[in-house]
Amino acid sequence: MKYDAPLVSGRLLRRYKRFLADIMLDDGREVTAHCPNTGSMKHCADPDSRVWLWDSHNPKRKYQLTWEWVEVDGCFRACVNTVRANQLVEEALQQGRIQELAGDYDIRREPRVDDGRLDFLLTGQQSGDIDTYIEVKSVTLLSESDAGLGSFPDAVTERGLKHLRRLQALKAAGHRALLLFCVPHEGIDRVQAAADIDPAYAAALAEVAASGVEVLAYRVSFSEWGMVLDTRLPVML
Repeated sequence: MKYDAPLVSGRLLRRYKRFLADIMLDDGREVTAHCPNTGSMKHCADPDSRVWLWDSHNPKRKYQLTWEWVEVDGCFRACVNTVRANQLVEEALQQGRIQELAGDYDIRREPRVDDGRLDFLLTGQQSGDIDTYIEVKSVTLLSESDAGLGSFPDAVTERGLKHLRRLQALKAAGHRALLLFCVPHEGIDRVQAAADIDPAYAAALAEVAASGVEVLAYRVSFSEWGMVLDTRLPVML
C-alpha cells in the first residue's frame, strides 16, 4: 500500500483516551492526531519516540492527522494503525505474495459466520471448492529480553479468543481456516502467543492449530511512501 504523500514526522508527547495523541512536529508545531489503535500499544507509545503521521488534507475532519508509524527502541519502524493490517493482507492476496494462499479466487471482506464475522473469505480457488476463512491479527509487541521475538496479544483479548473458536468450528465443518499474523514491525523475526499476558489465548491458539487451523506470520517492509507484506516468519507454537 502507498500513501498519497510522504508522512509527516515528529515526536510523541503522549497518547491518551486511547484514540488521541499529542505530537510535536519537526517544524515545532504541537498537534493532536487520531490514534487508530484500540490495544495497549505496549512499547509502541513511549513519550519522545519518533513518529510519522498521515495528513488527510481534509479540513472537515476533527483530527486531520492520523498516527501511522512509530520508531521502537530508536531503530525499528512499526505501524500502529491497525486498519492497515487488513489492507496489507488484501493487497498481498491480490498480488499473490502469500505463497500458501496462491491461486485464483474471489476475496470477500468480513464474511458472516454463525456467531459473528471474520476478516476474509476466499472462494473459487483453482485447487478446489473449499472455502478459505482468514482472520488477521497485527503484531507489534517486541520482547524486551528475547531479540526479534514478537508476541500477540499485547493485552487480554476476549474478542481474539472468539475468533480462534470461529476458525476451529469452520475447520471442523470442512472449510479451510487460517489465522494470519501481520507483522508491521521491522524488529520482529518470529512470532508467538503472549502466554504471559493472555494464557487463555495462548492455550487456545495451540489447541486450534493442533485441530488443523493454519497459523501463518508475514512481516511488512517499509519505504518512504508505504508498506508491503512480503516476508514469511516462523510462528512458535
